[in-house]
Amino acid sequence: MLHGKRILLIIGGGIAAFKSLELIRLIRKSGGSVTPVLTRAAQEFVTPLSASALAAEKVYTSLFDLTDEAEMGHIELSRSADLVVVAPATADLMAKMAGGHADDLASTLLLATDTPVLVAPAMNVRMWLNPANQRNVATLEADGVHRIGPDEGDMACGEYGPGRMSEPADILGAIEARLADGPLTGQHVVVTSGPTHEPIDPVRYIANRSSGAQGTALALALSGLGARVTFVTGPASVPPPPGVSVVRVETANEMLAAVRSALPADAAVFAAAVADWHVEAAKGKIKKDGSGKPPTLKLSENPDILATVSQMKKGRPKLVVGFAAETDDVVANATAKRKRKGCDWIVANDVSPETGIMGGHENAVTVIDAEGAEEWPRASKEQVARRLAQRIADALA
Repeated sequence: MLHGKRILLIIGGGIAAFKSLELIRLIRKSGGSVTPVLTRAAQEFVTPLSASALAAEKVYTSLFDLTDEAEMGHIELSRSADLVVVAPATADLMAKMAGGHADDLASTLLLATDTPVLVAPAMNVRMWLNPANQRNVATLEADGVHRIGPDEGDMACGEYGPGRMSEPADILGAIEARLADGPLTGQHVVVTSGPTHEPIDPVRYIANRSSGAQGTALALALSGLGARVTFVTGPASVPPPPGVSVVRVETANEMLAAVRSALPADAAVFAAAVADWHVEAAKGKIKKDGSGKPPTLKLSENPDILATVSQMKKGRPKLVVGFAAETDDVVANATAKRKRKGCDWIVANDVSPETGIMGGHENAVTVIDAEGAEEWPRASKEQVARRLAQRIADALA
């Protein structure tokens, strides 16, 4: 909840600006107050009157309002809030932020603030993927700017892909996570989740039976304790949690690259069920040839993401946690895995079919560290996640 928290909401000029009106309503319903700032372009999509009516606050639009600026209003606005939220964060606004430009009220506020900033990008898929925009995003993240989204889906322009602004309820979750006064406030945690898909041809792939439920629950629990979470997920059936920075990948190589890009971090938790092998994918669909013989697939080993990060000479997270899905000799195999990989903890579970754990709603884990093995009773994946998140918080304290 946001009782007593003050949000400075900068609304950029994009079609997603209409969602910001719902965001104002949700923030107020959660107990927070909102001061809206509309760029000139934003006023082409929503009116200052509608934003003011929903926020029950004055709306700011101009850097050169003589009454406000007589009292250095833009400086006061930039520093009186608990969090500055930019939604939608257009490509233009993020470029100004990355370059340190200050040619209107919104960009001046963002340059003058010492308050944490959360952006919710929204733009065409080609704009989002453009190398210049990606450089700006990387610059902002390196500067400590938090991000939620963008989501993947249909665009107002008729295209499909990443670029949709996150839904207002998800942005609210991110705001609450950023303002949570928890033991992991100020800490960055990378979480991997879901399976990887290693293509055989355009229609077939190698994968593991992972729903992503445990990784998603863990990311949500860590965020609830105040952590800034980068959530690197394969093609999971469970949607990612709100309030975290989501990076979607397909293959093991893509997951490793995403993890490297997300570092440095205070902790890294590798809950993903990464495929051990990949093949050189055929460009066309492999078809039967009538001989009755199956095609020959040459398997190559995938990169070991857990071992790679655990054994980093420079920039290794303070705490590295791996997961071990076993079907026999669970503790012995997981203990050996921890030593072989070089991680700090291994969270082991029995995924034999009769347990119903792989893809199910419950988990029964044993946490193995340098001191030994600690068996936890079977519980919901959410309960396991909350207990593990607290253990991580204690370790980082």
